[in-house]
Amino acid sequence: MDGNAAWMLVSASLVLLMTPGLALFYGGMARASSVLNMMLMSFGAIGVVGIVYVLYGFSMAFGTRDLAGIVADPFQWWGLHGVAGPGGSTLVNGDSSYGYVAVAFQLTFAVIAVALVSGAIADRARFDTWLVFSGVWVTVVYLPLSHMVWGGGLLGPGRSGLAAHLFGLAHGVARIAPVDFAGGTVVHVNAGVAGLVLALVVGRRHRFGEEPARPHNLPLVMLGAGLLWFGWFGFNAGSGMAADGRAGLVWVNTCVATGASMLGWLLLERIRGGKGTSLGAASGAVAGLVAITPACADLSPTGSILLGLATGVLCGLAVGLKHRLGYDDSLDVVGVHLVGGLVGTLAVGFLDVHTGLFYGHGPGQLLAQVLVAGVAVVFSGSLTAVIALGLRATMGWRISAQAELDGIDLAEHGETAYDDWSTWLAGTLEGRS
Repeated sequence: MDGNAAWMLVSASLVLLMTPGLALFYGGMARASSVLNMMLMSFGAIGVVGIVYVLYGFSMAFGTRDLAGIVADPFQWWGLHGVAGPGGSTLVNGDSSYGYVAVAFQLTFAVIAVALVSGAIADRARFDTWLVFSGVWVTVVYLPLSHMVWGGGLLGPGRSGLAAHLFGLAHGVARIAPVDFAGGTVVHVNAGVAGLVLALVVGRRHRFGEEPARPHNLPLVMLGAGLLWFGWFGFNAGSGMAADGRAGLVWVNTCVATGASMLGWLLLERIRGGKGTSLGAASGAVAGLVAITPACADLSPTGSILLGLATGVLCGLAVGLKHRLGYDDSLDVVGVHLVGGLVGTLAVGFLDVHTGLFYGHGPGQLLAQVLVAGVAVVFSGSLTAVIALGLRATMGWRISAQAELDGIDLAEHGETAYDDWSTWLAGTLEGRS
């Protein structure tokens, strides 16, 4: 157990690194006059969500006092009191685990889920409203969905879950249950839907669609994508809670699916525009990481390659929808995380080596995957809309039009990313020309 605990703490640290990696990824994609604000939205999520998770978040997600299958009692382990028993161990979701180790690992998932949402509202959202949204959203949306899927709630394999009612029981659990090994629905579909809702509620940037929105620093984007890729091995391989052979399979599947997705996106760019781009490579890699997340323990390596190729093409096509449909998802949260999460979640129904259609099994697993994805979309979308509209009516989301055009870093934080004023001004003017 000590070896597994060490592996879990390493994995938790890798996942925590993903949020600064995301800050670099998003920051490089933003305007030169918005990069600090974009990065601070990720760092702010660490502060807010970390405190929430320790006070009541872990209890809400994984507590043993279930409340209607939707959430657990937030006061059971308030402030982590009672989580760790003698020797630091406790009973967490039916498994004897090191209590604080489980908290550490799951805390980092909540942090990255919130940070992902921020990319949909770059350049235009008030920072204090974002911080309040982070605390409310993780409480009202993320923690209940986490409990429903992973904590013994309605979307899990337990006898009281929806899958047990639909597919029957075998050995006390659902005969067929939704698969979300490391967060395809809980993290990525959830965050992608929330990003879409926020983009619609907050509204489009001034001059959206009138000028190209180019990343101001592609090396930052590539560096951020590399850190995400590195940290994702903790995200996926750590989710088995053990340093064993399955963790090795998950590592391999994660690596090859990501590489295949990157190549798929580059191939799409080559066909459409004649050239593969660094932004496309970075985006394709992240899309592949997203898609393999729910499926990484249940696919073969060759199945993971197929999933990655399909994801790179589908997500590469999906990022263009914002221009056709008119919503301003600034940094492609919808195209990468919502679409990638849905592709990965549904792919389990086809490519799962134990229950998938392509391996000669019936449609039950696919139906289970549609169930968990559908509930996640409706649950996250409706509650995020209530939160976002409430904050729009009370605190307000938008900075002024002039502040947006001049640059949100100076307006919200009184500082700029670059000491060379001419460099910063050139980036601002490029965004306005």
